[in-house]
Formats: sequence, structure tokens, C-alpha cells
Amino acid sequence: MKTILLALRDAARFLSRGGAFTWLGFGLLCAIVLMAVFAPLIAPYDPLEQDIVNRLLPPSPEFWLGTDSYGRDVLSRLIYGARVSLVVGIVAIAIAMVIGTAMGILAGYIGGRFDAFVMAIVDIMLSFPSLLLGMLVAAVLGASLENLIIAIAITEIAPFARLARAPTLVLKEQDFIQATRAMGCSHSRIMGVHIVPNIMSEILVMASLWMATAIRTEASLSFIGLGVKPPTPTWGGMIREGFENILEAWWLAVFPSIFVFVTVLALNLLGDGLRDATDPKLRQRT
Repeated sequence: MKTILLALRDAARFLSRGGAFTWLGFGLLCAIVLMAVFAPLIAPYDPLEQDIVNRLLPPSPEFWLGTDSYGRDVLSRLIYGARVSLVVGIVAIAIAMVIGTAMGILAGYIGGRFDAFVMAIVDIMLSFPSLLLGMLVAAVLGASLENLIIAIAITEIAPFARLARAPTLVLKEQDFIQATRAMGCSHSRIMGVHIVPNIMSEILVMASLWMATAIRTEASLSFIGLGVKPPTPTWGGMIREGFENILEAWWLAVFPSIFVFVTVLALNLLGDGLRDATDPKLRQRT
């Protein structure tokens, strides 16, 4: 118990370095995560239950955010839709972070032709806009949650590789790395024990920022029909339905858009704050 309290205290001090906006982003993100986790307890209705009699009802005391064209409660679908967005964002970025970081570290540490080959692949991937690359992959694989995660992960591998390669090039020439080589440490141990911990803070900070991009990409792919198949509620799919009924049911597009905006804003505020907290130059100015 004491260890947990100390860890929470250290986390609070770390977040405080980023300022009030970091706490705002952290609070919003916690609220969204709790909403997704406890969706069955919070949602007032079944998100898949159809009631044609109550279709396209505007916000009211009975249906706080209105109903859609099938009579389903919009608020309940938004709450459950948070699960899809968070799962896609977290899992896709985790996969991209592991693969991209490994590629970048290997390229920077080995160098030579291998470095040139890996960076050529990275440059090719970066030449495609992330949304366009995600569309291509999702169209080839088909519409499903697993394929959506794979498509978004592929679009984010290249930025992680570039981010990991640059500090690896510097670290491998440092004296303590040279000393570990002289002591007979293997290359895998040097990369895993000495290089990864030294670049992990920057990787994790950028992961929080790119998670916002992943959630936005998920919403965009769902909007054009390349996301999770209906009737599973997704924010992008709800925005698409709202766009089709924008003249007679404005709430269908507005409320999902607000949820996407707040989630992306929370991740960006948290990511910016963490970046400021881990940057020694910025800390010296404050």
C-alpha cells in the first residue's frame, strides 16, 4: 500500500510539472476511460436496441442526446463507442511503438547498409499521408476491429522508427556504451538494458500524442465505411449516419464529433504536458 501511495505521489509531481493544462487533459482522459470501462452501468439503454417508434427524436429528458434513425439512444451508443476508440488507439499505438522502436534502435545501432535499407522503407511509408495509407490497408484487409487496428498500427510504425533511431545514433557513441562493449556485453543486452531505457520517456510521451492521431484516424476510417462493421457503435460511424441526416437530425453528427474532439484534446494536452515535463531545457526556463 505504501509503495502504491509513493508511486501516485511521484506521478502527481510529474504531472504537476506540465501545468494546469496537463491536469485538465489527464482528468478528461480519466473520465473517458472510466466511461468506457463502466459503460454497462452508465449507459441508460441498450446501444443496439432498436425502437422505430422513437426514431430521430431530438434531445429530451427521456433521451438526453436524442435517438438515431433506428430509434437507438445516441448517448448509450456514444458511451459504448468510447470502448472501440480507446481499444483501437491503445492497441494500435502499442503495436506501432514496439515494432517501430525496435526498427529504429536496430537501424541506428547497426548502421551502414542496414540503416539505409530500414530508413528507405520508413521514408516510403512516410511519403503516404497516414489516413491514405490507413485507407489502403483497411480496404485490402476488410472492415473489422482487428483489421482496423492493424491498418492504423502500420501508419504509425514509421514515426516511431525515426524517433527511436536519432537518439540511438548518439547513445551508441557514448562512453558508457563503449565501456559495456569493452566489458564483453552482447549487442542485445546493450540495446535492451542501456539504450531502450534512455529513450523510453520520449517514446512514451510521443505515444500519447500519436494516440490522438490514431483515434482521429479510426473515426475517419469508420466514417467512410472502413471501420468496425455496424451495428457496433463507433464515433466515426455515428458521425457518418449523422451526416446523412444532418438537415433533419443535427444531433446525430454534432455529439459524436464533440466526443472525438474532447478525446483528442485530452490526449494532446496530456502529451504536451508530459513532453514539457521530460524536457530539461523547458524545465530550466520555468
